[in-house]
Amino acid sequence: MPSEGLEESLGLVGWSFADDGVGGLLKVRVEDFRVEEVSRIPALDPKGRFTVARVTLTNWETNRFLNRLSKECGISRNRIFASGLKDKRAVTTQILVIDANSKKVESVEVPDCELEVLGRTHQKVGMSDHDGNRFTITLRGCCHSDGSPMDGKEALQRVNKIREGLAKSLGADVFPNWIGPQRFGANRPVTPLVGRAVIEDDYESAVDLYLGMEGQRASEETVNFRKIWRESRDISACLEAIPGHLGYERDMLRHLDGKPDDWRGSFKSLPNSLQLLMVHSLQSLAFNHTLSNRISSGLSIIEPEIGDIVAPTKTNGRIDVSKMASVSKSNLDRCRRNCRLGRLSVTGPLPGSESVTATGRPGDAESKALVDTKLESVNWRVKRIPRLSTSGTRRALSVPFIDFSVEEASDIPDSSERSKRWEESPLSGDRWHPEGASLRLSFTLPPGTYATVLMREFMRSPLDHY
Repeated sequence: MPSEGLEESLGLVGWSFADDGVGGLLKVRVEDFRVEEVSRIPALDPKGRFTVARVTLTNWETNRFLNRLSKECGISRNRIFASGLKDKRAVTTQILVIDANSKKVESVEVPDCELEVLGRTHQKVGMSDHDGNRFTITLRGCCHSDGSPMDGKEALQRVNKIREGLAKSLGADVFPNWIGPQRFGANRPVTPLVGRAVIEDDYESAVDLYLGMEGQRASEETVNFRKIWRESRDISACLEAIPGHLGYERDMLRHLDGKPDDWRGSFKSLPNSLQLLMVHSLQSLAFNHTLSNRISSGLSIIEPEIGDIVAPTKTNGRIDVSKMASVSKSNLDRCRRNCRLGRLSVTGPLPGSESVTATGRPGDAESKALVDTKLESVNWRVKRIPRLSTSGTRRALSVPFIDFSVEEASDIPDSSERSKRWEESPLSGDRWHPEGASLRLSFTLPPGTYATVLMREFMRSPLDHY
């Protein structure tokens, strides 16, 4: 699918401040994308049941690492607790709570992993229990919209100009809280399609899509594997052809090899968190399209209208969905004042079986989003895997970033490993240039907020550049 069509289908359309951006590519090197979880260490107690560890991973997808760690510790994956899933092609640091002996955890040796045991605790951690994430991101190959390289001075000026423009449109250091392309799969946006099949109780289609859907820029062996599946569904041939890095697909095939036609069982071979992500990505379409509709219609995403639903903003930037309120004529001025002060946030829908929806013009934007994504009649109850059912919630339409800095970055050392894409020439439709400037941006975001979305505001590159 062309980049423009992909952006439109995912609802990633519209800008709060018009500018051409600086272009460029992310993750040219693994070390170019660093994430450090900002979190409190659980209360330590030598008699605690759980082991607390700080882990730094290089080029590990979180679910795959946790599966590996559970095997090394000889425990179920469900006995390891983390508060967030981090980017794969990155260097990431986070806190884990592990239901295993400390000496066992200390003895673990996993490639590209630094693991430090901090002590014992009685406390688990849950998703989004951390206070935020600190990002240090190097952007390479800045260029103009015509493909010509951009020097460092101009790139810095443009980033600062966009930051100032966002401040005038939305407030100081605030940006639209899009759900980023990695939620859907930037090069293979398969997750919302699988999620739709799941809520329709069609597990054959869910497995068929996950195994066979084509993607952009895939390796030749990956393209060949997915083609074999689409054309023949020959499990033996697929197992023989499948690339080593497609572990989830291999697990699905092995299940079908032992239990032909058990499509639901094959789907359930995926990690529980990934199964849930499929449904969540479908909800995310509705949110992104709502945000896009508001921007295109001139509705503010920071100042509420009558009919909007607002929620208190916590100190870490997340919202308290247990205390949401509808905006009416009688409380409009008060809600607007508190939104300007950062105490309240205007919200958009992550729909579910018990969704609370806006009314008036904000409600029209939400209803249009459901129609555009063909979700207006979905009941969100997953009968045969009830844990995937969702009652729905709300998400802030805008979000703050703090501790922002930007500077020119050094060139890539000759000894460094670079992405295959960087080693090749830019293709038609790309927006990066090997002679363009490199910038290093640092900032802190609330949990559940996408750094690639903030980078998108500055870069304005096609989705597959993130």
